[in-house]
Amino acid sequence: MTMYELIKGEEKDAGIGDPNRNLLTIEGRECFEKDIELGRQNSMLKPNAGDANKATAVLAAGGESVSKRRLVSLDVFRGITVALMILVDDAGGMFPSINHSPWDGVTLADFVMPFFLFIVGLSLALAYKKLPCRIDATKKAVLRALKLFAVGLVLQGGYFHGLNNLTYGVDINQIRWMGVLQRIAIAYLLSALCEIWIKGDDNIDSGLSLLKKYRYQWMVAFVLTTTYLTLLYGLYIPDWEYQIFNGSSSAAPKIFSVKCGVRGDTGPACNAVGMIDRKILGLQHLYKRPIYARTKQCSINSPDYGPLPPDAPSWCQAPFDPEGLLSSVMAIVTCLIGLHYGHIIVHFKDHKERIFQWMIPASGLVVTGFVLDFFGMHLNKALYTFSYTCVTAGAAGILFTGTYVLVDVYGYRRPTMILEWMGMHALMIYILAACNILPVLLQGFYWKKPENNILRLIGIGS
Repeated sequence: MTMYELIKGEEKDAGIGDPNRNLLTIEGRECFEKDIELGRQNSMLKPNAGDANKATAVLAAGGESVSKRRLVSLDVFRGITVALMILVDDAGGMFPSINHSPWDGVTLADFVMPFFLFIVGLSLALAYKKLPCRIDATKKAVLRALKLFAVGLVLQGGYFHGLNNLTYGVDINQIRWMGVLQRIAIAYLLSALCEIWIKGDDNIDSGLSLLKKYRYQWMVAFVLTTTYLTLLYGLYIPDWEYQIFNGSSSAAPKIFSVKCGVRGDTGPACNAVGMIDRKILGLQHLYKRPIYARTKQCSINSPDYGPLPPDAPSWCQAPFDPEGLLSSVMAIVTCLIGLHYGHIIVHFKDHKERIFQWMIPASGLVVTGFVLDFFGMHLNKALYTFSYTCVTAGAAGILFTGTYVLVDVYGYRRPTMILEWMGMHALMIYILAACNILPVLLQGFYWKKPENNILRLIGIGS
């Protein structure tokens, strides 16, 4: 299994990866026999023995194989997201306006994570449209999520020490438990379980019947959103403190006290997202370079990082994880919204009907998000607020619809070939580029002194 298959793997099982693949696939005799024992009606022929690698099957009605054309727009949309990620990572330092928003508001960089989550959800609907065996599908989903989480721990837990540092390794007492890939793994697993176990058997002939078929998945999204809002605005946030250690291990740490004693605050210091992470994960396991260190209160170079102003508040240097536990609840909701878009692909075959079913909820989400922001529920990526979820998921729906029209409806493949390739290798590009693994590997080759490496020669890390 390649690294990219950790996210994309099942999608090719749905007949998306191979344009010559038949519509239905089966995964082995064991599940086939389980379905027979349960009295299920199976119309699939010739199951492969053991855990056969996706043997093709034919429709019983007439025995004709039905080919499915590759959904190129999904790969192109992934490629767009990867390109956007590289752009904001590399140019964000030079142009802070496109870098992540220091707190409230959204910038170009703040759309990357929701777009990836949206794509994961959409791919799941295609992967699980035919399930010969729910138990085996669940096992594979759990294993894939664990692998992705483990990769995230290695890449973002502090194991690699970055540019200008050839050392590696991490103290388990200081490891960062959450991160981008960890969040995707959690959202992937919960969404996969929803798609495997809680969907109805209703026939689909309209948008309303589609909602009815997947009503229990929407109930999960509603419960998650309600839980998030209740905790965010209902939890009482007491005063808290944190320590900053000086360079010398023998020196006493400096202790900072943060005054809160509030409920429902969404500022950097006294929000429920940070409190839950401090209580459950521990301050030592959170991201050490908080995003709010770029706010005007904490940086004289805002919206970029910089020295502290003379009157900087006490919380400016406190650890805060932008991929924390409570904020990841709404990340799951974004993934479930992407799942709905995948259901539309599965159940509606007409281009116009698909576009209509996509654009209505996407437009509604964007409008809802901006209205909520206007009335005080601010767009905030660090907290992953409900308004932020609506705007970014709606934007993902609109961009994917446009990509679908351009690539799959009108057939403009050649101008998007590079983006398609990037989309097919998204995880590997993310690991090598966004996680600095390629630069870290390259700087390991030097002449006489570690400073004389190829990165310094081309002006990186100097």
